[in-house]
Amino acid sequence: MAIMTNRRKLLAGLGSSVLLAGCDSWSRNERVREILASAEGLTMRAQRLITDREALAREFTLAEISPRFRANGSRTAETAQGRDYQEMLANNFADFRLQVDGLVQRPLSLSLADLRSMPSRTQITRHDCVEGWSAIGQWKGTPLSRILDLAGLRDNANYIVFHCADTYGAQNRPYYESIDLIDAFHPQTILAYDMNGDVLPEAHGAPLRARIERQLGYKHAKFVMRLEAVESFDNIYGGKGGYWEDVGDYAWYAGI
Repeated sequence: MAIMTNRRKLLAGLGSSVLLAGCDSWSRNERVREILASAEGLTMRAQRLITDREALAREFTLAEISPRFRANGSRTAETAQGRDYQEMLANNFADFRLQVDGLVQRPLSLSLADLRSMPSRTQITRHDCVEGWSAIGQWKGTPLSRILDLAGLRDNANYIVFHCADTYGAQNRPYYESIDLIDAFHPQTILAYDMNGDVLPEAHGAPLRARIERQLGYKHAKFVMRLEAVESFDNIYGGKGGYWEDVGDYAWYAGI
């Protein structure tokens, strides 16, 4: 736990020394990239070899929720599953379907009603951004483990990829992220559809946002439309497991 706390302090210190214009500025800073790369190996070893794999990130009380929670990254999306995102937003995502495919035994197509009818988890946690800021928010959603159990992972599945509706950067590259099965089945890893007691807002990734509470904010993919179980990242975009990993040399493992 001390290792994870020290990483948080390190990021906060870096945040005061780098121009915080967004994740782009961090990806261009050589010192930050070197520190994150070093921290990746340290925290992954700690969480995989020393700490309990199901150890929970700290949870807070309602009174501790931050009065302002920044909406970092994309604030909206253009298309989703071949449809205009704004049209889907306008009808409260009535025709939204979460696709679950790849190395699964039973591909799924789940509506928001399907997800809301499943057992849920509510948690109040701190979001730590690579830019150095943090905020506490309440999240309610479907544990990712329940969805994966329904789909049934094949033996050669090693990672879960979050495919998102938003694009990012000058080249409008699709945003995506990924985690391994240890984090996928962690009890605090959920697909959140509510935030702070209300429906997840557009700017925070409606209709679904990944919450991976033991990792930094860029791993918490917004506008999630599809889950894909894969053996490796070799044939997925830049092959490093995530948008910022591909374009900004961010660490794939962002444990805190």
